[in-house]
Amino acid sequence: MYYNKVEICGVNTSKLKTLDDEEQKILIEKCRAGDKNARERLIYGNLRLVLSIIQRFGNRREDVDDLFQVGCIGLIKAVDNFNPDMDVKFSTYGVPMIIGEIRRYLRDNNAIRISRSVRDTAYRALQAKEEIMLEKESEPTVDEIAAKIGEKKEAVLRAMEAIIEPVSIYEPVYSENGDSIYLMDQLSDSNPADEAWLENIALKEAMSNLSERERTIINLRFYRNKTQMEIAEEIGISQAQVSRLEKGALERMRKQF
Repeated sequence: MYYNKVEICGVNTSKLKTLDDEEQKILIEKCRAGDKNARERLIYGNLRLVLSIIQRFGNRREDVDDLFQVGCIGLIKAVDNFNPDMDVKFSTYGVPMIIGEIRRYLRDNNAIRISRSVRDTAYRALQAKEEIMLEKESEPTVDEIAAKIGEKKEAVLRAMEAIIEPVSIYEPVYSENGDSIYLMDQLSDSNPADEAWLENIALKEAMSNLSERERTIINLRFYRNKTQMEIAEEIGISQAQVSRLEKGALERMRKQF
């Protein structure tokens, strides 16, 4: 669908221009100095980046014009907030900003709505489930989960069933000492596209500068497709520690390249 549509939101995508690194750098410097024309040129010069990103959401029945507009909002935010002192390419900073904006749009426009109280119950239930599993090393029953969080069994069942489909995997399940763990952190994925994605942002190049434990976590997480819980059990630390080490390692790797 996206590949065949040439005009999106009145923009002829076949004629979109791209900027080389030097042009990008010059325009970014002018933007920081308040040059509005440079800002517009920088945005327009990166529209092809937005176009390439919305291809990742091609399996959804969303209007391509809507996704493109939302992606452009993410691009504008990236342009306005990018700091070249971070020593990373603009595309490295802009891609997650654009993807995040699209994901928020898809989450907020989901046809199914779940009340905050039900969602909170589900999150607490997920946290309790993991804690019981770590203690007992076995799958807990619904009764055990309900008893741990002080809710009725029926309420826990309703909450858990409610989040099966509509809750975004990018919403936090719980936090520990400021480190959030998301539903996506508890999922494994054998889709080879994810490995390509990591290679595209050059994470692999900075692996040698990590500690042995960090390299182990990155390798298990992204190249052997293990969940954070599986990694925690394998190397003998908590899932929250795995999450913290993973995020810290990825942040340093992004800064290094």
